[in-house]
Amino acid sequence: MTTTENLLPLDDENIAHITYLSGMYENWFLDYASYVILERAVPALQDGLKPVQRRLLHSMDELEDGRYNKVANIIGNTMKYHPHGDASIGDALVALGQKDLLIDCQGNWGNIFTGDGAAAARYIEARLSPLAKDILFNPKTTTWKLSYDGRNKEPLTLPVKFPLLLAQGVEGIAVGMSCKILPHNFIELLDACIAILKNEAFQLYPDFRTGGQVDVTRYNDGQRGGKVRVRATIEAINKTTLVITDIPFGTNTTSIIESIIAANEKEKIKIKKVEDSTAEKVEIIVHLPAGISTEKAIDALYACTDCEVSISINACNIYDNKPNFTSVSAIIKENVELTQELLTQELEIEKKEVQQKLHLALLEKIFIQNKIYTSIEQCESYEEVLLTIEKDLQPYAHLLAQPISKEDVEHLTEIKIKRISKFDTNKAEENLANLQNRITEINTHLSTIVNYTIEYFKKLKTKYSKGKERKTILKTFDTIDVTQVVVNNEKLYVNRTEGFIGYGMKKDEYVCECSNIDEVIVIQEDGRMLITKIADKHYVGKDILHVHTFKRNDENTVYSVIYVDGETKRLWAKRFHVNGIIRDKEYNLTQGTPNSKIMYLSVTTTEETDKVNIYFKPRRKMKKGIESFDFASLKIKGRDVMGNLVTSFETRKVMHIDESPDSITIQLYYDANTHSINEDGIGKYIGIFGIKDKLITYWKTGQYLIMPFEDGGQQLSADIIHVEKFEENKIATTLYKDNNTVYVKRFRVDFFNVKTTFLPTEDTVTFMAIHTADNPIVQYSIVDGATKQIIVNDFMEIKNYRSKGKALTSQLLLSANFLSKETDTPVN
Repeated sequence: MTTTENLLPLDDENIAHITYLSGMYENWFLDYASYVILERAVPALQDGLKPVQRRLLHSMDELEDGRYNKVANIIGNTMKYHPHGDASIGDALVALGQKDLLIDCQGNWGNIFTGDGAAAARYIEARLSPLAKDILFNPKTTTWKLSYDGRNKEPLTLPVKFPLLLAQGVEGIAVGMSCKILPHNFIELLDACIAILKNEAFQLYPDFRTGGQVDVTRYNDGQRGGKVRVRATIEAINKTTLVITDIPFGTNTTSIIESIIAANEKEKIKIKKVEDSTAEKVEIIVHLPAGISTEKAIDALYACTDCEVSISINACNIYDNKPNFTSVSAIIKENVELTQELLTQELEIEKKEVQQKLHLALLEKIFIQNKIYTSIEQCESYEEVLLTIEKDLQPYAHLLAQPISKEDVEHLTEIKIKRISKFDTNKAEENLANLQNRITEINTHLSTIVNYTIEYFKKLKTKYSKGKERKTILKTFDTIDVTQVVVNNEKLYVNRTEGFIGYGMKKDEYVCECSNIDEVIVIQEDGRMLITKIADKHYVGKDILHVHTFKRNDENTVYSVIYVDGETKRLWAKRFHVNGIIRDKEYNLTQGTPNSKIMYLSVTTTEETDKVNIYFKPRRKMKKGIESFDFASLKIKGRDVMGNLVTSFETRKVMHIDESPDSITIQLYYDANTHSINEDGIGKYIGIFGIKDKLITYWKTGQYLIMPFEDGGQQLSADIIHVEKFEENKIATTLYKDNNTVYVKRFRVDFFNVKTTFLPTEDTVTFMAIHTADNPIVQYSIVDGATKQIIVNDFMEIKNYRSKGKALTSQLLLSANFLSKETDTPVN
């Protein structure tokens, strides 16, 4: 029963005091999310540690006396810093110990290979490793904060002088985000640190204590979205026995065996039995039935079991008190800078300490050698003693590097008589020299801090690299799925015209071998794509461009397409993987407009790209007949993207450059009215051109230009007098007038990439005609009306294109031109 007797009326005064649940939820949830991200799940970039790990290591340093401590005691001591109970602390300590880097373990700490857990905390012991003592702690360079209850001080971050975050790796799940950084090799990390300081290139890839093989093709420098694939090491002992000796990171022998048994029960693989002989090293023995190929069985284990796993990367960390998503390279560079800063701080702190020791040692020497202590015998008070000593020291103040303080004087009063009586001047001088030498050495290190940091990393490598060699083999391997390990017992055929595919069409075009459980990808000329189950005979649509067996989740196969949009006639290009598809659903690879058409299609791998030639349809004022396009300029994207615009001009065909024959039968014509090259028979016939053939154009300006025939339209203009196919060692004959004298000139056409001038450049020179026949005839008329002819070969010899030529006659001419049919219209 509900009562309203005690409810306040909703007047203005009471409404002002209402707290809405939505507002409370937003604030409280944000506080909770921030706490989980910053204080529990995500490591700090500076030291690579989560709060529980940092508190554990600080607690162990606090308990450190060189001997092992019971893990239960370590957990108990850590609880004064970490407010989350002994279970979470114990689990974190065991995980740290199993990384075999910072903690020296004794007892049963579990087994990373079998997945067995550690013994109870009261039975196992731990202490800091020598490496941890060297790289983790320095109270003088540590920033401190109060613990959760305010009773103790704990480090804000540990002053770690090593890229610990990358060496250990980390995994954590917070609110709305997660962290996954893989472990890297100790030696390779130090080499990378040294390379950074030397401004040299470096590469870092994961390395796992469980060994195995890793494909880092898509590692992407450890950035968010990166991925690695890790495989077990599987070898064939004989025809019926396999042995697994390494396992993927994140798995154990138990999970591997369970996945093998599950795959066998689902009939994905065929095995006889599995034995686990793991002791110090992994050894899982897989027995195969007779008649099963060991190679196929290994592929099946990779495809259908945890013998291969894919690991996604997310290098999330805390930097400047907020989540930071970065790369492995950025993390190690930041750690190197931090190490250099910490080493600088340590040197500066030591320098101040040594300077203070030097100052006090020099004061003691002055105080004792000059028997200043005798002057205080008559003093009646302590204050008078201090004043007397300070006064007597003043004549020697110039020998000191810093002013004399009250604390210095008080220090001198505490010197025992025994020390004064046994004071050795030689030892004092030696001590002063040693201190001064140390200051000089520190100053040298500070002035060459980069080299000092390099030497620091080299010492770490020399001291601790034994046994830390790479355990995981870097290797590139193809994706394997179930269809790849099933025996291919059929053949795929296609009838492209009628649109049928299947393994029962023996008389049609053979495509590839297949199994009766394969899927097939079909791409048609109009841009439609279909993934369908293979059958004896199946209609998929006419005008098939591509058909092949299809492998799902194939990240290595790339489809490269150039298509023309039916509406705009523009040409588009794209590269894509085929993922996330539904069987028997049609997908369109174009923009879906009517009359769209795929002009070019190729199927390659991620490492391969195609280059094609695009042949344009002839058009008025065409500047370029052929254009090259490289698919390497495109990023691999989704199949639904529009793609990149290649050209807005109408295209005749697209051909792979490697497939283009040297002698394409293209007949070209020159239209003198539009000054353009065409294939439509308009104008003067030039010849048949191949892909390597060139055009030569002669200009009224007395120049010639040689160019690829597809670029012919780019240079053509009204100044061109003659166009033809270029031939090497071609002889050209020209007529030109200089003042009133007509010259004949024969020269060999040399190939240059620029416009070449073959006539004199004086203003009195006028071009008349050009002829490229082997033996032209010149006909000319003189003033008295007589007409004469000369055979050019008999008249003059071939000269350089820079030569002046030979005067035709000394008589006054009315006209001159070439007689043969090849002659262009002369310029009189």
